[in-house]
Amino acid sequence: MNSKKQFLKFVIPSVLSMLIFNLYTMVDGIYVAQIVGETALSAVNISIPYTNFIFAFALLFAVGTSTVVAIYRGQGDLREANETFTKNTVFLSVCGLLVTVFAVLNLETLARFLGASETTMPYVKDYLGIIVWFSYFYIVSYSLEVLVKTDGFPMISTLGVFIGALTNIILDAVFMILFDMGIAGAALATGLSQVLTFSVFFIHFLRHKGSIRWCRFQFDFRIYKRIIPIGLADFITELSAGIIVFMFNHAILTYIGDAGLVTYTIITYVYNLVMMTFSGISQGMQPLVSYHYGKQDVHAYHTFFKYALFSTLIASLFALVICLFGTKWIVMIFLSPDSQPLFSNTLYAFRCFSLCYLVIGYNIVIAGYFAAVEKSRNSFLISVLRGFVLIAFALFFTSYCFGGDGIWFSTLICEGLCLIVSLFLILRQKKQERATGKAA
Repeated sequence: MNSKKQFLKFVIPSVLSMLIFNLYTMVDGIYVAQIVGETALSAVNISIPYTNFIFAFALLFAVGTSTVVAIYRGQGDLREANETFTKNTVFLSVCGLLVTVFAVLNLETLARFLGASETTMPYVKDYLGIIVWFSYFYIVSYSLEVLVKTDGFPMISTLGVFIGALTNIILDAVFMILFDMGIAGAALATGLSQVLTFSVFFIHFLRHKGSIRWCRFQFDFRIYKRIIPIGLADFITELSAGIIVFMFNHAILTYIGDAGLVTYTIITYVYNLVMMTFSGISQGMQPLVSYHYGKQDVHAYHTFFKYALFSTLIASLFALVICLFGTKWIVMIFLSPDSQPLFSNTLYAFRCFSLCYLVIGYNIVIAGYFAAVEKSRNSFLISVLRGFVLIAFALFFTSYCFGGDGIWFSTLICEGLCLIVSLFLILRQKKQERATGKAA
């Protein structure tokens, strides 16, 4: 199989998986907005940072494990690959149970920390109070989904996520319309769909169809000295998505008010879809880059990185065109045009925010590339800058100087500044390679 076909074989299912995965929350939002109302829609947005956290936790170990397993496979060491996979699955299973218990016992404290007010608290507790019971399945399912792709079965990954998303859509209608369960029905539909997705991936590894399988092992935490630095960039990228929502929510409440939260919730749904596209490109590229890095095939993993950058260019232009020219139709999915001035304000904010899609993907893919070749310091730096430091600076600067309108440009400023750093790190890497005669 030539390199382009191999790249598409991994990246297309990866992108589809990420997009479908993100539909869980988006479908909930559509149902909640149309059936329950705008206040309940804000409650879903307030709950998003929690799901971002548990996904980020899964990514921390899943991406690092995937990279290490892929490198071992490239080196022909299947025993170490399988032991690493098994250790990580057991470890995440224990962690998933602990996170579930902690969240269930501290629900109200968690809701207040996330920003629930007296108005939104009942809705947040109804929604989050059910979601937390499924934390185990969120964490382990996502880890297995990443490893299924590493095992060479990206289509099974897509199939599992698609089955879960379809189940979520059907159960949303059943619980919210037929059983009149409101926002709690949306949460229950999402949780049960996660259980089904988990089952698809779990069965795949039980059937021993690929080269990665569970085996007996002796637990050794030293492997995490290698796994955690690799997965740290993706962990921060996903965690920062929740933190960014948290920071935006508080800035919007300060400078715009409750109506701004509804606007930002709609923006967030589309932003997450675009982000998942870029993350899908990055995660589809990573097993290929890591495998050939393990084989020391320099030309091959450089080629896959170039393909990922080109794919990012196409995806970013497509996303921007859709968001700028299809704004009205996208917003109408959630809001009625009669909801003035909220509808008009949302159109304006949506278009302003969409400009960031021109640059954001390159930062994600470059950070993913550095993680795939075990240059974890570079990927960590990019992720920290865009996920914490620069976004906090940009949000403070734009809101302080330009008020509520400035908030919608803060992501563009953050990602633009971060791209300068990302390009510098890539150019420095190339310079080091030319000086030493060795790649990455």
